[in-house]
Amino acid sequence: MLEKGWNPRLPTDTLRKDLIEIHPTASSFRIMLDKVKHHAKKSMNDAFDYAKQKWDMSHKVAEFKGGDLVPVSTLNFNNIKGPKKLKYSYLGTFVIVSLHGTNAVQVELSADKELFPLRNPTPFTVPPVEQNEDKKIKKVMK
Repeated sequence: MLEKGWNPRLPTDTLRKDLIEIHPTASSFRIMLDKVKHHAKKSMNDAFDYAKQKWDMSHKVAEFKGGDLVPVSTLNFNNIKGPKKLKYSYLGTFVIVSLHGTNAVQVELSADKELFPLRNPTPFTVPPVEQNEDKKIKKVMK
């Protein structure tokens, strides 16, 4: 038999428990390997269950319905120019038209909504200049 590379067979695959003529250390080695395999499998399953429990606690499933108002993330938008620091993380609130699965929605994009709403919509007022104020240069700095 020509074998290339690593042969993944362990002694547990080749030893049988019911053989009488095997050496006593070989049978105890097989029992030890069986215990190790069982313990490793149990430890991995416990770790997976713990990780799933922790992940489920911090990742609540969002409950969307048609007609709800939701913001749209700009994470994957590549057509917004300017510095990345100043880019908005989310755009407006849009109405959900339909649901596509648990996490994908179709929203209604309307032209009458502002794409980038202003944070302070009140206009800036310039203070009035007093008429009796002298407009002469008092001192020239060199």
